Amino acid sequence: MKGKGRKILFAVCVIVAGIAIGYLILYYTRLAKNEKKYEEVKKEVVKEEVKEEQQQGDTYTSPIDFAKLQEQNPDVYAWIEIPGTNVNYPILQHPTDDVYYLDHTIDGTAGLPGSIYTESCNYKDFSDFNTVIYGHDMRDGTMFKDLHKYEDAEFLKEHPEVIIYTPEKKFVYRIFAAVVYSDMHIMEGYNFLLESERQAFLDSIYESRDMRNSIDESVEVTPENRIITLSTCIGNEADHRFLVGAVLVDE
Repeated sequence: MKGKGRKILFAVCVIVAGIAIGYLILYYTRLAKNEKKYEEVKKEVVKEEVKEEQQQGDTYTSPIDFAKLQEQNPDVYAWIEIPGTNVNYPILQHPTDDVYYLDHTIDGTAGLPGSIYTESCNYKDFSDFNTVIYGHDMRDGTMFKDLHKYEDAEFLKEHPEVIIYTPEKKFVYRIFAAVVYSDMHIMEGYNFLLESERQAFLDSIYESRDMRNSIDESVEVTPENRIITLSTCIGNEADHRFLVGAVLVDE
């Protein structure tokens, strides 16, 4: 009787293990397929020759084929690039569901790695004091994983620039801080219409204390500036986010 019980238990364990392995295979197959979509998008819409030919002062020509992107998904409105990192992606904003692109790719497929996105509380012309841009911290180095490289102050010094392209403009930002922060909803936690609230947010960045923080004190940021905040998760720390703040220096 005991032997029969052990056989049943063993069979159950084998079935459970098989289901778990099958789930993992399916998960990582879908993940790889979804990530491949972004590589295909880059090849189709990024015109490197335009980047190289464009000189400061020239009439702006976007190096991103936004017409082709928006044929695929009209929610695409900008493109973010951080030279020296793997961050080189379209930015999306869903008109009614702020967290839709947390777990949907550019073509609407559900699942990771999701998309780089903003919420509808931010204008799409980057005219807000603070535009918060979200992306996953993917283990394979894609999406916003490389933001964690800014935990190294030397990396920040060597790669201080964030570039955002829209159909009409190129925005150049200078990174001033990379910090561990609470998981509060920044746009709900501060009323950025008030100068005092804008200053309070900047103070909260500079006053953050963590061994992983990097601050470039040579970069001046005031409540009158326009900034972007790149936000990603931190491993097993569900109550924290890793933020990279950058101030607009040219457009």
